[in-house]
Amino acid sequence: MNAPTPGAAPDRLLILSVFVVASCGLAYELITGALSSYLLGDTVLQFSSIIGCYLCAMGVGSHLSQYVKDEDSLTRFVDIELLVGLIGGFSATLLFVLFAWMAAPFRSVMYALVFVLGVLVGMEIPLVMRVLNQRQTRFSELVSRVLTFDYLGALVVSLLFPLVLAPRLGLARSGILFGLTNVGVALWTVWHYRQDIHAPRRRLVRGLALALVLLGGMAGSEQLTRWSEKSLFGDEIIHASTTPYQRLVLTRWKDDLRLYLNGNLQFSSRDEHRYHEALVHPALETLPGARSVLVLGGGDGLAVREILRHPQVQHITLVDLDPEMTHLFSTHPLLTQLNQNSLNNPRVQVINADAAQWLETSPDSFDLIIADFPDPSSFGLGKLYSVPIYRLMAHHLSERGILVVQSTSPWFAPRSYWCIDATLREAGFQTHPYHAYVPSFGEWGFNLATRHGGYQPPTRYRIPTRFLDQDSTRLMFQFPPDMAPRPVEPNRLNTQQLVHYFEEDWRQVMR
Repeated sequence: MNAPTPGAAPDRLLILSVFVVASCGLAYELITGALSSYLLGDTVLQFSSIIGCYLCAMGVGSHLSQYVKDEDSLTRFVDIELLVGLIGGFSATLLFVLFAWMAAPFRSVMYALVFVLGVLVGMEIPLVMRVLNQRQTRFSELVSRVLTFDYLGALVVSLLFPLVLAPRLGLARSGILFGLTNVGVALWTVWHYRQDIHAPRRRLVRGLALALVLLGGMAGSEQLTRWSEKSLFGDEIIHASTTPYQRLVLTRWKDDLRLYLNGNLQFSSRDEHRYHEALVHPALETLPGARSVLVLGGGDGLAVREILRHPQVQHITLVDLDPEMTHLFSTHPLLTQLNQNSLNNPRVQVINADAAQWLETSPDSFDLIIADFPDPSSFGLGKLYSVPIYRLMAHHLSERGILVVQSTSPWFAPRSYWCIDATLREAGFQTHPYHAYVPSFGEWGFNLATRHGGYQPPTRYRIPTRFLDQDSTRLMFQFPPDMAPRPVEPNRLNTQQLVHYFEEDWRQVMR
């Protein structure tokens, strides 16, 4: 081979390409993990299984690289970059479409894609090292440089993906961007090492054609993703965005607005009043002297809307993790109409922060705390329903204050529901469990907790209500035998038993 002299610019740039391909390889792994978490839930399981499959496949790829002849190393490296660019670039888009139209084979196809990409990525660095070794680079220097750029590339993309790429480009376009990057590495390699590569002109043409296809995919990916989500959700999508924390999708059918977070329905505008009246008024009606209220979660402003109906409340603090969520519900005309512009009310302070961290640092106390978190479908959410968090909440309650917790369904997820009740009692609260029927969800559960007991459900309401009255309130605090308490363990941080209960309960429902 007519190789450049050792230390020539192409060789240095070939080492630098390790930085690029390492970034791309990790990016595909992160994109698939985030996508599967959005669509399937259970973040820890999805990321763990995908990382395991990917690393195993990389080992297979490293092993297979030994069967490539030395004189073919650069040619095969180019071919692999083009394949990775094609498969990795369109993987997120393909999975979106597949899940929307044929959910059954989604997992199989997802792991097949992860494995194929892992094999190809696992071959990249061994081939680069062999090429550089043929150019008489010292082995110790070769290994240190290649691995340094490999690890640095992984660091850069692990920061860029959640902070910049996912929220600004979305998963599908982020995948295509990294696919273009792989193709760019292939084209650069063919151009600088054309004398050492078989049929360089043919590979240049392939690379340029693939780059055009990926650019076309970049232009149409958002529309294709929305089309897939429309098929998945059934209704017109009027807003869809990916934030560092979740996938937000807002749909509309006639007068029905629906919000989905990571594919899970959060409310329907037709019956959300039942949920939010039940969440707020049984507690606040018994606190005529309440002046300050804390809402944890509830970035849609619907619970805040109900609290604002009580004139004695002077200040409401809303702590929600996702600024995109609170911005959407404080600016979108249809949503501000639904929540009566509650998030822009002068009595409301919106804070975008992690609830657990905020509770640890805030010195404020409140007459009522409402924990309106998403269901405990992952360990990240499960911690918000744990004994330590509830003890933190107790420190922020006034002497006769009340804590209300959204507690999943006592019908569909009975062990989850009663686990939350047990966790509150373990944290030192006296609990008053209750439930309400919400047509979009079925029977839904809440837990009202006090530090000193003495709570009695209200027999009347001073404000007009659409759902609650004396009889409906009395029935909410009664549980029939098929929703009676179950023997469960409290949810502690080191075991996160609640997350396991939640998975098992809903697995039973889906059978």
